Amino acid sequence: MSKTETDKGQEQEDLGAAGSQLSTAPREEPLSAVPAMGVIGWLRWFWRQLTSMRIALLLLLMLSLAAIPGSLIPQSGADINKVAGFQQAHKTLAPIYDKLGLFHVYSSVWFSAIYILLFISLIGCIVPRAWQFVGQLRGRPPGAPKRLTRLPAYTTWRTTAEPEEVREAALKLLRRRRFRAHAEGDAVAAEKGYLRELGNLIFHVALIVLLVSFAWGQMYKSDGTKLMVEGDGFSNALPMYDDMKSGSLFRSDDLVPFSFDLKKFTGTYESSGPNRGTPRTFQATIDYSVGAYGKRKKTTIKVNEPLHIGDSKVYLVSHGYAPVVTVRDGKGRIVYRDAVPLLPLDGNVTSNGVVKVMDGYKNPQGKSEQLGFQAFFVPTFDPKAGTMMSQFPALLNPLLAVNAYHGDLGVDAGIPQSVYQLDKSHMKAFKDGKGQLLKKLLKPGDSMALPNGAGSITFEKDVKQWAGFEIVQEPGSVWALTGALAAIFGLAASLFIQRRRVWVRAVRGADGVTVVEMAGLGRSESAKLPEELGDIAGILYDQAPGAPDPDDPATPDPHVVPAEGAEK
Repeated sequence: MSKTETDKGQEQEDLGAAGSQLSTAPREEPLSAVPAMGVIGWLRWFWRQLTSMRIALLLLLMLSLAAIPGSLIPQSGADINKVAGFQQAHKTLAPIYDKLGLFHVYSSVWFSAIYILLFISLIGCIVPRAWQFVGQLRGRPPGAPKRLTRLPAYTTWRTTAEPEEVREAALKLLRRRRFRAHAEGDAVAAEKGYLRELGNLIFHVALIVLLVSFAWGQMYKSDGTKLMVEGDGFSNALPMYDDMKSGSLFRSDDLVPFSFDLKKFTGTYESSGPNRGTPRTFQATIDYSVGAYGKRKKTTIKVNEPLHIGDSKVYLVSHGYAPVVTVRDGKGRIVYRDAVPLLPLDGNVTSNGVVKVMDGYKNPQGKSEQLGFQAFFVPTFDPKAGTMMSQFPALLNPLLAVNAYHGDLGVDAGIPQSVYQLDKSHMKAFKDGKGQLLKKLLKPGDSMALPNGAGSITFEKDVKQWAGFEIVQEPGSVWALTGALAAIFGLAASLFIQRRRVWVRAVRGADGVTVVEMAGLGRSESAKLPEELGDIAGILYDQAPGAPDPDDPATPDPHVVPAEGAEK
């Protein structure tokens, strides 16, 4: 073997020894190295592949791609009506999507399989790396290589100071700069940047926390809505919700016990300019209490400022008007009186809805029938606009248009129906004297008489407002936020903190003058390593100043240069 080949071999040996254990990443076997050890061998090979960082990243990418259909295709757990509409509009694709589980992506078998494999892979990656990292913290930085000149950053000088004094000064200096340092033989070994590996471990642990929080939140979550008219109350129990969606493991006992009353809704709007009609104030004033005997408290819920009670959040999501309507029978007795919430149709709160009266009307044949009224409400009516649509969302000139019907509302058939829609299949419209559909525009205080002494309907002068609330309970949200923040900080630490080692050797030369050598090695190439080594060398040089070179009486200052033959 030639001398050049020997030097190269020694160089590789030195660099390998100097850079050993700079990372806690486990060494991965090539995919082709499958042990021929039967079932046990295959299981071990499969476990090594599953717990490798390459497979973990691949599973994370697959999970991200698998979540895309859940945001593009209607999900049965979020809105079953949209799913039904999609199935009706896409007769060919819908059966395929259904078989693939694309209408319930997050609970599908294939999504759960990726999720569980990623979970196992991350744990398999973290446990050995954490154990190895603890071992590195308990151990010492490795001793100096025989040939420091082979390392990427290197400097040397001669000094009249004793070798022991130089090593002692170097040890104190490196520890003062937060290096883990110790003296071994004729050299001082130091290492810094352990937070890089710690950040890497924190990042992977945070991913596990995020996965657990996501699964926990999906299984135990609840999301319900409630429409409340001013003066109404709500208790956090299943029968009180207008609509409710929940996770697979959710139980009614999991609901946070609280109640609140809607005292007042306040909405103000821009009255002029290009933003006319844009809300300026949009808030609900409520009284609430926590638990069965909690003290009543007053608060205000605004858009994007929900009420937090335990794991529950109460959001203000919508608003509308509820005109007070009174229905009397043919003898003038009140058979119905209530604020009727109507649903908005546009940004100016043009609204419609129905009034359903269960009894109080007898037809000319003496048979009892039910009454239904189709209501169309305009908070700001402008006769000059030439349309019945509202011209402004505030309550400036309210007008209520009413159509009346009699017959069977269908509420006794046992089939659920919306309180905001009127089933006219078994209803007949009241006619006026000309045989036309009976309808009338009512201002506050006006009444419309029904024909044949059937009674009347009155639009009272009181118009209340209603507010729509969304009550969300997500038990894993705090842990998810904690995991996300930890993942960010851990990733930042693993990216920006450099793991590096520094060695200082001080030995007496043949002429009796101390020769000082300094070298540094980083996990990855960085311009900061030579700069940091040069800074340390400059400080140490001040404590151990240079001695004249036997061939050159001048004493040069130390400087860090890439070692001869080192990679740049």
